[in-house]
Amino acid sequence: MNEQKELSEAEEREVEEHSPPSAKVVHTVVSRQGDDELDRPVGSLFWSGIAAGVAIISSLSASGALETYLPASTWKHVVVSLGYPLGFLIVILGRLQLFTEHTMVAVLPFAREPSARNLKRVARLWSIVLIGNLLGAAAVAALVVFGRTQSPEVLRGMQTVAGHLLRETPLELLMQGIPAGFLIASVAWIRSATTDSGFWIVGTLTYTIALCGFSHVIAGAAEAFLLLWSGLAPLGWLVAGFLLPVFVGNVLGGTGLFAVLAHAQVKEEI
Repeated sequence: MNEQKELSEAEEREVEEHSPPSAKVVHTVVSRQGDDELDRPVGSLFWSGIAAGVAIISSLSASGALETYLPASTWKHVVVSLGYPLGFLIVILGRLQLFTEHTMVAVLPFAREPSARNLKRVARLWSIVLIGNLLGAAAVAALVVFGRTQSPEVLRGMQTVAGHLLRETPLELLMQGIPAGFLIASVAWIRSATTDSGFWIVGTLTYTIALCGFSHVIAGAAEAFLLLWSGLAPLGWLVAGFLLPVFVGNVLGGTGLFAVLAHAQVKEEI
């Protein structure tokens, strides 16, 4: 049997160009992205978080419109869920600060170099972005309810879509938040590992969240605030019955599962 001929230098370069990046390379890219986010000024993080909280209600608007105009059927949820990715596409592709996306990849620099300084940097980023996201979501939900920016029919559809949160217990919401946190945190990793369009990556992962009934703390906050301003849910439920359990679930999924596992697979190589 003839031995395989060695590749020429040009062919070796072509092989490298067509090979996917290694996990170590992807980890380094995402970790540096996390470092960049950790070093951003407070004002930049806060206003970017506000913008993301405002934009994310597009998911509820699109889903509410589909809920309004589609006939009742067994497949309706499958189509209504197509509206959910809209807000995430605006936020993620627009490089806005969304809790569970940039905030979770920011954990990688801390995992790479555990220190009090890096822990404070992560806590700073998380708190600023989370507050900004919630303020933005609360403000735009109030505008929808009191400012009549949606037709009454679509508003009722949005309330119907959001109403599923009231049927879940805090423990159920916490558990449903774990896979949502994992999926959103994986967006940055996958986008760094492939040259494919971010549109399909974000769209597919966020559609899965809606289709499977998982819970995202910011997208869900837009729904919860809409219910609050509409008089359909009390403030105590919003804080203790929704925000806290989903926040914990998203952190467990995004940090406890994705960020830690993503670091564990390469920690002996870096």
